[in-house]
Amino acid sequence: MIADTGSPALRPSHDGAITARSVTVAIESSVGSAVEIAAAGLVIAEIAILFGGVISRYVFDRPLVWSDELASTLFLWLAMLGAVIAFHRDEHMRMTACVGMLPGPARALLDSLATGASLAFLLLIVWPAFQYASDELPITTSALQITDAWRAAALPAGIGLMIVFALLRLTRAASAKAIILSLGLIALVVVLFWLGAPLFHRLGNLNLLIFFVGVVATAVFAGVPIAFAFGLAIFGYLALATHTPLMVLVGRMDEGMSHLILLAVPLFVFLGLLIEMTGMARALVGFLADLLGHVRGGLHFVLVAGMYLVSGISGSKAADMAAVAPVLFPEMKARGAKPGDLVALLSATGAQTETIPPSLVLITIGSVTGVSIAALFTGGLLPAIVLACLLCFVIRWRYRDEDLNQVTRASKREILRSFVVALPALALPFLIRAAVVEGVATATEVSTIGIVYSVAAGLVVYRRFDWAAVRPMLVSTACLSGAILLIIGTATAMAWGLTQSGFSRTLAAAMTGLPGGAVSFMAASIAAFVVLGSVLEGIPAIVLFGPLLFPIAKAVGIHEVHYAMVVILAMGIGLFAPPFGVGYYAACAIGRVEPVAGMRPICGYLLALVIGTVIVAAVPWISIGFLD
Repeated sequence: MIADTGSPALRPSHDGAITARSVTVAIESSVGSAVEIAAAGLVIAEIAILFGGVISRYVFDRPLVWSDELASTLFLWLAMLGAVIAFHRDEHMRMTACVGMLPGPARALLDSLATGASLAFLLLIVWPAFQYASDELPITTSALQITDAWRAAALPAGIGLMIVFALLRLTRAASAKAIILSLGLIALVVVLFWLGAPLFHRLGNLNLLIFFVGVVATAVFAGVPIAFAFGLAIFGYLALATHTPLMVLVGRMDEGMSHLILLAVPLFVFLGLLIEMTGMARALVGFLADLLGHVRGGLHFVLVAGMYLVSGISGSKAADMAAVAPVLFPEMKARGAKPGDLVALLSATGAQTETIPPSLVLITIGSVTGVSIAALFTGGLLPAIVLACLLCFVIRWRYRDEDLNQVTRASKREILRSFVVALPALALPFLIRAAVVEGVATATEVSTIGIVYSVAAGLVVYRRFDWAAVRPMLVSTACLSGAILLIIGTATAMAWGLTQSGFSRTLAAAMTGLPGGAVSFMAASIAAFVVLGSVLEGIPAIVLFGPLLFPIAKAVGIHEVHYAMVVILAMGIGLFAPPFGVGYYAACAIGRVEPVAGMRPICGYLLALVIGTVIVAAVPWISIGFLD
């Protein structure tokens, strides 16, 4: 007998369930909106403070002594609120290749498990974060003369808000069975690890394998966001295998996230969104299409060149690809290009352009290793050209028989007109790079110059500026930046733990003792960073291993800028190579193509990238030839 779902006896429970769910959704929406408004306001404040500092120093010759201090205080709040938004939107970086291959029920369970694992880390760290902020009360800032607790309070506040969203997500999105199963499993693992503390204290550096390899790998492949996988590993290591106060973990996270150089991250992200919204990216691609569209494989060459010009400015490879691909793909398909080949080339250009300034990976390397950002910006241009030439060689060979009978060649007048239209957009990347390299502005300050320039170009030149889109852009900026910066914070804490354990000295001895010296070290680094780029993405890998490996590279006689270019290219290959590379799936999503369609065509492009990376590694001049 089938139950009568319309029975009055059943309505109260059914209505009650709907009401409870609607209340949960309403709370989540209200808190989320409040956080988004605050984060958007902080992005605007940072732009105003830094640009005001540039104007005050260079125009009026009266530096604002308090600007960096205020910007640093607000920056930690922006980072933590951005991390909260990313948690709310489920946009923290994580590896989903393995989870995505599972059937629906198992995937739902792992999603619930990932949320529960993130919640476990947040609950474990919230009290040490509060203690850390309390300990900052006696410290007074030099310029503003306020307690540093105002800045440090961002840590417990952000962690507390993420706890709220984690609880709301579990009650809203998962079934009761999945919640009980996942939380029970997490609780069991926590108890077992806690009971094993005496054993861990006796294992010494074997704990590094247990926590930094075992825990991280298990969590990452299970779909736990990378930042929280790192956090669980370092928390477990410090709490169970050492006598280090847990406030040290929070302090290292603060140190990693608060570096003023990293303020360039949200500002360049916002700049990239502005370039797309104002039509500057479309103007760039339009000019290149008029210039090269009539040759065989011409639009593919345009894709390579377009990615080269816009890459690095947005801070997100997905944003770079989204700015270029939709303009070109329809016409490329009309000319007979297969969708799989298009996403394969789009992925390859994403890897090829990783070294192009002002790449956030370059800024991160400068932050964690102390390498000159101006030198990195100078050294990153030519390696990308080497890889672009090899990709173009593959394109030329593949499209040597392309039918161009229906293609009309643009006239010189049309090319000149599109060049004039694109000129303000063409000038921006060179303006940004020149300002940093020539010392006119820091990497952080120059981003605000680019923002003001882009707003002016959108309003005056292109007459395309959607004011309604500004708030979502500011929120997206905070979201992406928070996701990146939280990874940097937890990875910095992991790197500190590795250093304190003596692992860095052991690694240095092993790597410097490799037969073949610098050549063997470079080859091992390329192989390692291809794997790390595939599993951890670029920024987490470089924050975790950069402080360990860059001193070794210097010790074996490799120039630090040369080494930076090689490892970035290697990470890019891993990031955009299937089956694990997250960047490859982002390209497929942007191109609206099934991932399996591009796996065969990408092989030739990946081979070109590998050859290009080996050439860059073998010829240091490509990376350092233009340095002073």
